[in-house]
Amino acid sequence: MKYPSLQPFSEILPQLAHYDAIIDVRSPLEYAEDHLPGAINCPVLDDSQRVQVGTMYKTVSAFEAKKLGAALVAKNIATHIEQQFLAYPQDWKPLVYCWRGGNRSGAMAHILARIGWPVTQLEGGYKAYRNHVNAELAVLPQGLNFNVLCGPTGSGKSRLLQVLASQGAQVLDLEKLAAHRGSVLGDLPTASQPSQKRFESLLWQLLRTFDPAHPIFVEAESKKVGKLRVPDLLMEKMRASPCTTIHLPILYRVALLMQEYPHFISDPISLNTQLDFLTHLHGKEKIAQWHQLALSGQTTELVDELLRKHYDPGYLQSIKRNFMHLEQATALNLPDISDETFQRAASQLNQATEITHSA
Repeated sequence: MKYPSLQPFSEILPQLAHYDAIIDVRSPLEYAEDHLPGAINCPVLDDSQRVQVGTMYKTVSAFEAKKLGAALVAKNIATHIEQQFLAYPQDWKPLVYCWRGGNRSGAMAHILARIGWPVTQLEGGYKAYRNHVNAELAVLPQGLNFNVLCGPTGSGKSRLLQVLASQGAQVLDLEKLAAHRGSVLGDLPTASQPSQKRFESLLWQLLRTFDPAHPIFVEAESKKVGKLRVPDLLMEKMRASPCTTIHLPILYRVALLMQEYPHFISDPISLNTQLDFLTHLHGKEKIAQWHQLALSGQTTELVDELLRKHYDPGYLQSIKRNFMHLEQATALNLPDISDETFQRAASQLNQATEITHSA
């Protein structure tokens, strides 16, 4: 075979895991927005250089921009070879791509091939990969079988998903992928949300690994998790799927939320900033009362009020409107929030769902 080999994503996908390296030569900002699974970033133009060349292309001439770009690209490729690739043997097999499979990946692939490595260049670049992801997200959910965990805020849905996953069940944790808890207080202090494209890539990577012969547990979500939108066809499939409703006494729901949101307990100022977003729903007087509870350390009372007066009424309206099989849902009663309770509930749920699915 002649190298570099130019191949479409449809041919590359079955052997994606067999490349020794997947090299994204786009700028760091492009890479951060989204990239192929397992790709490393070796930009042939960094963010500022890309702007510099693009500006020259528009304001001076294409010829002058190409000269500058070629000089920068050559220097950057040399640096990557010296710093990362020199130790690799002749049978090292990389895949290289850029935005559309053009000049940037072509330059890297050409030089690596001239050295003697069996390099493949992705035809169409990241854009071709992105088109594949979009097409697959419109198809994959339809062939899968979901069991949707329903229940008001604090009933243990996310924790149950974690335990189900630890027991080997198939789990789609949308809040984990989106790095958000799915409510006005859902921002995670240790992680920012990925881009919409990255979220969809992570979804695609996970959905394609699921076995259609077994159920997939997923939490009932709205169309948006934080700032990110759940793909329409996945949401439609979830809303048409069988449901399991989790019941947990409100005393333990408060305790569970206290465990899962310690950052708000220790930082009432940040908590009150988030509560301000609820002013249009509850009025300034009620928000002021909640502010005072937070500032005075009465977090348990605050969480109880938020559940009863904000989360529960909104949940009941939304869940009845959107999940068509809710009335036929299987009930799962949790007496407390101990580890033993969640382990036992996950085991029972997994066994019962497998039996129902196979019947």
